[in-house]
Amino acid sequence: MADNAKKPEPKARKQANTLERRVAALHEILMQIYGPERLILRAGKLQALKYLRSDDLGLRTLALAKLVREDPSFNEVPTKKEIGPLLDELEDELADILARRTLEDDLEKRIAEKMQERHEDYVRDIRNQILKEDGGPETPETLKKFAQLVKLDQGGLTQSALEVMRPERLEEVIGQEDAIDSLLAKLASPYPQHVLLYGPPGVGKTTVARLVLQVARTVPQSPFSEDAPFVEADGTTLRWDPREITNPLLGSVHDPIYQGARRDLAESGIPEPKTGLVTDSHGGVLFIDEIGEMDPILQNKLLKVLEDKRVYFDSPYYDPTDPNVPKYVHKLFSEGAPADFILIGATTRSPEEISPALRSRCAEIYFDPLTPDDIKRIVMQAAEKLQVTITPEAANLIGQYTLEGRKAVGLLADAFSVAYLRRNERPQIIDVDVMKDVISRSRLVPVRPAISLEPIVGRSLGLAVAGFQGLVLEIEATVFPREKDGEGRWRFNDTAGSMAKDSVFNAATVLRQLTGRDLTQYDVHVNVVGGGNIDGPSAGVAIFTAIYSALTQIPIRPTVAITGELSLSGRIKPVGGIPEKIFGARQQGLSTVLVPKDNAGDVPPGIGDMKILFVSTVEEVLAEVLV
Repeated sequence: MADNAKKPEPKARKQANTLERRVAALHEILMQIYGPERLILRAGKLQALKYLRSDDLGLRTLALAKLVREDPSFNEVPTKKEIGPLLDELEDELADILARRTLEDDLEKRIAEKMQERHEDYVRDIRNQILKEDGGPETPETLKKFAQLVKLDQGGLTQSALEVMRPERLEEVIGQEDAIDSLLAKLASPYPQHVLLYGPPGVGKTTVARLVLQVARTVPQSPFSEDAPFVEADGTTLRWDPREITNPLLGSVHDPIYQGARRDLAESGIPEPKTGLVTDSHGGVLFIDEIGEMDPILQNKLLKVLEDKRVYFDSPYYDPTDPNVPKYVHKLFSEGAPADFILIGATTRSPEEISPALRSRCAEIYFDPLTPDDIKRIVMQAAEKLQVTITPEAANLIGQYTLEGRKAVGLLADAFSVAYLRRNERPQIIDVDVMKDVISRSRLVPVRPAISLEPIVGRSLGLAVAGFQGLVLEIEATVFPREKDGEGRWRFNDTAGSMAKDSVFNAATVLRQLTGRDLTQYDVHVNVVGGGNIDGPSAGVAIFTAIYSALTQIPIRPTVAITGELSLSGRIKPVGGIPEKIFGARQQGLSTVLVPKDNAGDVPPGIGDMKILFVSTVEEVLAEVLV
């Protein structure tokens, strides 16, 4: 019985085995953490080595406690009941140690990586600095690319024909004498003005602006210096980012987070202002072609610059107290960039289509449409620059197919090339046959349909405006006695517009007052040759004249054009577009224009030998136009 009492119970043995395994597991983990040799050294320092090798489970547990807690003064040997709870505490403490060690290892790894990156950047910067001091940033590869660019520059083509024929002096600009004088007065003054240039395409607006600045630089009272810049921009291509990341016209700020910022500034978190065309134009002229096509918001921003004569920048990243900010960045943010220039805007739009705010700040100058004679002179002058002769017939032919100076010079260049190809040598003469060939290949049509210069019954010449171009309208009328009982029939172009139809009925009323004839007894057909839309009152007098001629069978003089609104009392009322209409008649080769008396102040200078007659009643009109 005594022997049986000494045997341990199965449950107690199982618990002892579990504690043995837990102690062994902790020992193994410490071996993995420190390694065998380091673990023995640590155990020796902590006075735990002899306990670690003991067969007694309590002593081995004490040794593990000394190692985990790194406490050599811990000497209490746990009892069998205390071993389990102590092992629980040691396992928790060891788990904390492992977690902390893992975090520290990760941090050390990341720190090492960052230090390596900084070290590589530092070495690269030092290397670039040494290269710059020794010979600059050039490498064999960059020098090779530089040599290729130099070679390309040397092997370029010669000047184009258009560059050769471009006017080099104001005296060479044809057909714009009044516009040149006006622009010179605006720019060569001690107080130059911003200017808007109106006119059809290809009449020399850009060329005149550039040449006028050249003259203004030499005038003593002019504020422009000898090196005053002339900066050109195209309103159709001026685009900007609403976030103000980029604005080639006004300038922008490259914040550190955006692409394009300088690396040395971006790394320090410093925004970099970059100036635009308005600052490039400081002290000179900023020329914007097709300014009417610019974004309205960008136009308003430009107006602000015109008022302030400076461009101001802003950025949430700018810190005026940051000692790393360069002086020029401080100056741009605190004072802005200078932008004191003269704006010259050119447009093919009518003034009504331009921003009123822009117009209020600018003087307005109008360029005249070119006449066939102007085109002929332009072509003859350009031929001299090409060192060839063009026959008068060939020059006249160009004037029949275009009234744009740029297009006319382009046709001359085409003819030069065709003649060169045919003869395999530099041509001396460009004749009408070569020019006909060029015009045929270009599939051009005459800009002004031919008008008969014979007196014709029932045909009058009216005037209209399309853009900046004046047009001559052939208005025909026929009058027949009615075919059947009742009122006669009236017929008019549907495409001419409702107001033009009203002018027909106004003419009928005035005709009855003037002749006593009741036009309801006639069939009347009025036609605008070509079917153009002349919706407006200005053709009223011309329609009346055509119907009167058809009714009385008296022909109308073929060289006289008429404009004016007809009232029911037979008086001639004023109309718009007088300058354009007069130039349109001049381009068509007419000699006389009848203009309402109230429009006398609208007749422009520079109309040459054109005869302008002012009329106030239909009787005065008939006296001038009937043969």
